[in-house]
Amino acid sequence: MPPQPQIMVDLQMEQFMPSPDLRSIATLISHDPGLSGALLKIVNSPHFGLTNRIASIQQAVDLLGCNTVINLINAQSIKGELTDEAIVTLNRFWDTAQDVAMTCLTLAKRIGYQSPDEAYTLGLFHNCGIPLMLKRFPDYMTVLEEAYASASAERRVVDTENRLLNTNHAVVGYFTAKSWNLPLHLCEAISSHHNALAVFTEEAGGDAQLKTLLAILKMAEHICACHKVLGNQAQDHEWQSIEQLVLEYVGLSEYDFENLKESIRDLGAT
Repeated sequence: MPPQPQIMVDLQMEQFMPSPDLRSIATLISHDPGLSGALLKIVNSPHFGLTNRIASIQQAVDLLGCNTVINLINAQSIKGELTDEAIVTLNRFWDTAQDVAMTCLTLAKRIGYQSPDEAYTLGLFHNCGIPLMLKRFPDYMTVLEEAYASASAERRVVDTENRLLNTNHAVVGYFTAKSWNLPLHLCEAISSHHNALAVFTEEAGGDAQLKTLLAILKMAEHICACHKVLGNQAQDHEWQSIEQLVLEYVGLSEYDFENLKESIRDLGAT
């Protein structure tokens, strides 16, 4: 996945400082899905022998150390040569990835989720299949807009993609996340992020961790207006079909959520 050009510039400036600041480097990397994914793939590889896979960019940077991280950045910069047209198109993806990640982090803390770093990572990576779909299908953004336009309780965003392209960005994102060695429950959340209605209506309670992560993500997507930025739609049809289920699950009224949404926007999280 190509890194965001401005992030690469900022990282290269930081690495040429007399004493590069690992915390600053981690913060910059955490704003880019491609760089974050490459970093987590390395640190979660068998070479490091970690007992549990990690999802925190700061932890990954601390474990890898300055030289390894800088070498990784340089390798990604070689892969990241993009045309101006591709950069303009992918700006829609990069902008939402950062906004949703920050909003997920804020929401996770507000509702008391035990691993806010994981929520941030899910927000950053949940649409990581989009750039890869765009690389394979040049008109993919047009398809995605149609998918958002036709979303409803009866039709998922990914149903339109499946019909027109025989695959979808959630499936591609799942396999990409697995290749990065992300924790499996995050991979499952990425795979299911346009299947929330089925997840929240399934019998016997289902996977509580998956439901909580999806609830955080879907609230964040709505707050960040992904339906406008990615789908070019005035109405969030997907959120309308799951709003009541999601809010009931996290114990928020519509009034509570509206206040939470406004407070997050006031904080500048979006």
